[in-house]
Amino acid sequence: MNKLIKAALVLAATSMLATGVWARADPASFAVWAGWPNHVHFLHDAGVFQIGIGLMLLCALRCRDVVAVVLAGFTFTNTFHAYNHAVDLGLGGNASDPWVLLLVSLVGAAGLVARLRVLRHRGRRRAGPPKKEPYA
Repeated sequence: MNKLIKAALVLAATSMLATGVWARADPASFAVWAGWPNHVHFLHDAGVFQIGIGLMLLCALRCRDVVAVVLAGFTFTNTFHAYNHAVDLGLGGNASDPWVLLLVSLVGAAGLVARLRVLRHRGRRRAGPPKKEPYA
């Protein structure tokens, strides 16, 4: 991967992580800065989704498999989305929302584990001893 691509990934990730953490940690000041209403749950969710995008960008620096990167990002983001629904339950929503979201996160996590196993198996197959060519 060339330096320009790495720099773009790091800069984009830094931007997403910084604004995401800000929206999640201090929704009132983020709302003022962005010119949005101070809807705490919405801003918590927006922050978590931005953090998830930032983490996927950083994961892409290390892992070149798009399916693994997306499943990892989804699992992280959706799990913290479930957390938002649990802590913000007094602001609205249903008591079942965090649990339903966590269930979907488990499906994503299972997909991620399965994908990593496939990738590991492929790596072992490639790294194994060279196959002998049959005699002609």
